Amino acid sequence: MHDYQKLGLKVGLEIHQQLEGKKLFCSCPTLLREDQPHFSVQRKLRAVVGESGQIDTAAEQEQEKEKVFSYQGYTDTTCIVELDEEPPHLVNQNALYTTLQLCKLLKAEVSSVVQFMRKTVVDGSNTSGFQRTALVARNGSLETNAGKVSISWINLEEDACKIVSDIQENKNNVKENNVKEKIYRLDRLGIPLIEIGTGPEIHSPEQAQETAKKLGMLLRSLSGVKRGLGTIRQDVNISISGGNRVEIKGAQDLQQLPLLVELEVKRQKELLQIKKELQGTRLTASEIIDLTTLLNDCPSKIIQNTLQKGGKILAIKLNGFAGFVGRELQPNYRLGTEFSGRAKIKAGVGGIFHSDELPNYGITDTDVIRIKKKCKCDEKDAFILVADQEQKAQRALHAVYERAQEVMEGVPKEVRKANADGSTAYLRPMPGAARMYPETDVPLIKPDLAPVQIPETLEEKIIRYQEKLGLSADLAVFIARSEKVALFEELIQKYPQNLFPLMKPAFIAETLTSRLLEIKRNYQEDPEKLTDDNFREVFHLLQENKIHKDIVLDVLIDMIRGKFNPEYYARMGTEKIHDVIKEIVAQNKSAPFPALMGLAMKQLKGKASGEFIAEHLKKVMNEGHG
Repeated sequence: MHDYQKLGLKVGLEIHQQLEGKKLFCSCPTLLREDQPHFSVQRKLRAVVGESGQIDTAAEQEQEKEKVFSYQGYTDTTCIVELDEEPPHLVNQNALYTTLQLCKLLKAEVSSVVQFMRKTVVDGSNTSGFQRTALVARNGSLETNAGKVSISWINLEEDACKIVSDIQENKNNVKENNVKEKIYRLDRLGIPLIEIGTGPEIHSPEQAQETAKKLGMLLRSLSGVKRGLGTIRQDVNISISGGNRVEIKGAQDLQQLPLLVELEVKRQKELLQIKKELQGTRLTASEIIDLTTLLNDCPSKIIQNTLQKGGKILAIKLNGFAGFVGRELQPNYRLGTEFSGRAKIKAGVGGIFHSDELPNYGITDTDVIRIKKKCKCDEKDAFILVADQEQKAQRALHAVYERAQEVMEGVPKEVRKANADGSTAYLRPMPGAARMYPETDVPLIKPDLAPVQIPETLEEKIIRYQEKLGLSADLAVFIARSEKVALFEELIQKYPQNLFPLMKPAFIAETLTSRLLEIKRNYQEDPEKLTDDNFREVFHLLQENKIHKDIVLDVLIDMIRGKFNPEYYARMGTEKIHDVIKEIVAQNKSAPFPALMGLAMKQLKGKASGEFIAEHLKKVMNEGHG
């Protein structure tokens, strides 16, 4: 465990929450789809100078990859605004209202004039090459158990495209071989996002998790937010004394957040220690050495496959780096992994070899001795080897050398992505101010806070559900955080318990939540197919006495399967069901319970639940034995 106070840990969070309804700059729905797209277009993007007259470094790196971007869309739920063939429409007023509600909850200072900006993005995730974003408010605050955390900004922006696949080499492209293609889907592009940025007052992994949970609870308190997997995501900024800020993208799992912070602190701490140990070492100029002929007889499969494809085996020497390239920064993650990650991103190679891990991978002791001699390495020097097409191998080694130079500085400023195990991987350099410039197609906005009502928070809602509606603590939390919370509120208003005794709030809540989990786990049916209108119909039929409360599960399953017929579910009273079961038992006196159960289910299917029938069958059989 680290001494985070001594290390000077600073953590800042960026929370992104999708909003429901229409997109930010057009009338298309915020519907995410999995069916086959109706059309596809191709684009190539390039980085251009911003308002400062400079090209953003992150955008420049992406342009060097020379990728082709394909965009898939739907004629009925995407439009030419997403394709950047039409200017943006006026900003979505519902999205703006929801953002202003959050500003009030966090006591943030709303700007008197809101100006949308263009933020350069050249990874292909925006057809325009930029993302529209607006600073709405600043200087809010959030209380945590470890102290107050400032809210630096609250932005309203548009979400990016959803990535479908990233094809490095598309041999089927008839116009050009070896085209690097990235395929995106337009359905997510333009969905309104609220972005919250905290200050760096978070000083432990646990406080980071608490802050993220509290902000998530506040966002879930807003009626206009999307709910469900992938609708909210966190980015984490982390630094320790002597290092630099590192931004980690895509920290989706809140349970994993403390581990993510802990492992990143370890990585940065180890990098600073390597910097200290390498003090006084100066890298010689980068010289790429061709080892193709030398390793012509090397038994390594990777090398032989490269040679058969006409590739090259190239290397560079890193003087003074022996023993450091194999140094572990995180569990199963070494400095060599950092070099490899940089080479993969910048050059598209599969990986690298380094002297601290050799002999291995079919490269023998004899090969290592020959390589060291060719590279003029002494015992303190390391070498990096890449096997690929010549141009890619050269770019990869330049990327490795660049990363090795950064080792001398400690922790480089960069953007990394979160992995499922809590580790991280390099994505791109930290972007600068050059990526931002004003959006001239969207009019200035003067927010009016007077009509904005502060909503009931999720914490307040959970307490109300327990105290006023009699829900258990777990069920109150479950329904309050559910996508069905608005429907729950509607139904308890329509069917108050004093007028409809059967419609207890707990029964309504369980039907909308735990019943759906039961359907998925025990019956392998998809509860997502059930609409709000399906549930409204179920409760209406219950209120009209047309179905029995005990067979709601059967009704929901039939609705999913498309077999629901209200007339089939004509309600039978408990006494009538009991009489039917007595008759079945009387006519089959020697039959065992399973056989009787089968006969009862066949005759009473749809009239009562299996659990209800089994209970009464046992009673009737016990009566007979008595």
